[in-house]
Amino acid sequence: MAEQQAPHLVVFTGAGISAESGIQTFRASDGLWADHPIEAVATPDAWRRDPERVLRFYDQRRDQVRRARPNAAHKALASLEKRGFAVSIITQNIDDLHERAGSRRVLHLHGEILKARSTVDARLHYPLPRGGIRLGDLCDKGSQLRPDVVWFGEGVPHFGEACDIVAEADLLLVVGTSLAVMPAAALLEHAPLDAPCVLVDPEARALAPPGTLGLAQPAGKGVPALVRHWTREGRLWLPETLLGEA
Repeated sequence: MAEQQAPHLVVFTGAGISAESGIQTFRASDGLWADHPIEAVATPDAWRRDPERVLRFYDQRRDQVRRARPNAAHKALASLEKRGFAVSIITQNIDDLHERAGSRRVLHLHGEILKARSTVDARLHYPLPRGGIRLGDLCDKGSQLRPDVVWFGEGVPHFGEACDIVAEADLLLVVGTSLAVMPAAALLEHAPLDAPCVLVDPEARALAPPGTLGLAQPAGKGVPALVRHWTREGRLWLPETLLGEA
């Protein structure tokens, strides 16, 4: 008799989950992005114009990530995986907080701040356990290293893989994202028609697409609450006491 597969929870996370660990988003009115226009530090043109400024900016962001710690939402998702649930995480975030919490199946749509990559061969990645990138730091092919992040105006290389993962979801959990950044926001369109979708966000009622269930709580409160229910029941289910249709 074939072994029955565990239901597949696919989690799509955005800046809101990391913000609870102290990592500012680029839409915030304060923090790192406030003094650095996107056009000056996060586009291919910015890199061509002033690579040193771009590298300094990402050094700041990297330091911020290293100081941050996984919060209750990150830890709850990792604990669910450790208890035998099939959990895949697709994140728009470039930090490593999901991994540090213990999650093993994490796909970074927009790259990883703690890695560098070649400017001539995107397949060449280099971990940055400490420090940053300087002008003159070269890849194995002799080309300058750059942050391993997807800048505005660049393609999202892992988008196809993310679509395939979402297409296998039994339940889709969306955490801390406004669903406003494309093409990532289009991922929901690839979910099976019978797979419920739950959005956890303080503004869930306003942000959730029609038919999506909303949990109007911050990630650090809402995600652990759902995980407690799923762990207690030993299955993925939608507790009516927590959720309401958006």
